[in-house]
Amino acid sequence: MSFRSIIFDMRGLRSRSQSHHRDGVGGVVSVNEGGGLVVLDGLKQSCWANMPPELLRDVLLRIEASEDAWPARKHVVACAGVCRSWREIMKEIVKSPQVSSKLTFPISLKQPGPRDSLLQCYIKRNRSSQTYYLYLGLNQASTDDGKFLLAARKCRRATHTDYIISLNCDDVSRGSSTYIGKLRSNFLGTKFTIYDAHPPLCGAAKVTKSRSTRLVSLKQVSPRVPAGNYPVAHVSYDLNVLGSRGPRIMQCVMDAIPASAVEPGGVAPTQTHFLHSRTETSPSIPFFRSKSTRVDNLQPVPSTTQNEGMLVLRNKSPRWHEQLQCWCLNFNGRVTVASVKNFQLVASPKNGVSEQAQENVILQFGKVGKDVFTMDYQYPISAFEAFAICLSSFDTKIACE
Repeated sequence: MSFRSIIFDMRGLRSRSQSHHRDGVGGVVSVNEGGGLVVLDGLKQSCWANMPPELLRDVLLRIEASEDAWPARKHVVACAGVCRSWREIMKEIVKSPQVSSKLTFPISLKQPGPRDSLLQCYIKRNRSSQTYYLYLGLNQASTDDGKFLLAARKCRRATHTDYIISLNCDDVSRGSSTYIGKLRSNFLGTKFTIYDAHPPLCGAAKVTKSRSTRLVSLKQVSPRVPAGNYPVAHVSYDLNVLGSRGPRIMQCVMDAIPASAVEPGGVAPTQTHFLHSRTETSPSIPFFRSKSTRVDNLQPVPSTTQNEGMLVLRNKSPRWHEQLQCWCLNFNGRVTVASVKNFQLVASPKNGVSEQAQENVILQFGKVGKDVFTMDYQYPISAFEAFAICLSSFDTKIACE
């Protein structure tokens, strides 16, 4: 039987179940011949419920192997949404991006990218609404938008600017259940802090509540994990009034990633699920939707002594091209329009890593159209971190240019 038949069978079962009354635990209530009420588990009535676990695993393995790219990859996500047992098997089968070089579930956006290649994405900017959309490029010749990954909205304040980042392109706000973090800049646009809505695994970042704690969700916060915005990275741009010192000079301090992660065999923290969140089904997000309380806060940039052991990235210095009379970087054809926003990030010598590790491009960002930019990243940073770093390049920098 084809995969499509499997999905149709499960959908037919669910539609039939909706015609019955449901009890408080999600079972289906029907009336037997004697007039009594019988609680039926709809999933157990499916022909797939009696499939041997080994055979079910083999079927799901074949589906995961055959649907290796988007949009066909959506069938893998659909399998994970059938029931809990299917989901657990799919979570074991689907490997993280650093191994598979694929983005499948929402949690993949918080996991480090591939180790041996750049994962190619691009960002579309909407000037009128001050929003930015991150897509996974399907292929070089495709005219489709690609697979949507993340969205961000710019919010200007009196003393700073916030970029709210969400998993939902239609609801980009801190009160949204799909809010996963934000980028905050100072007044000059020279220093930025990346906040994660979920605490990092290594515990490098700490959350601090503001004077006026504002709750943006009606759900009670989980007592196990404090809710809030956790600083996970800091981006800074050197002062460069009127561009007198040449191209931009930027530095990124990754609070939750050790410097050794860029060396061969190095390991970066990898999330396997969203913390203090509950599983729900949604058209835009199959599961892992957070409903916890958010706390507004601001953390200062860590001092140099606090940076010890953390991964530090710097932008690769461009070279002056005499014939073109401009600064140039080799983007291997991924960037086609000259812009002050273009950059490549590599490991800083401050990390004490090898020269080879310092030449390896971890993140590159550049312009290819009026409001279209490419974003390519790899291990040890995640798509969320890469997107937030690129958003800092969009922000107005009063003292840098």
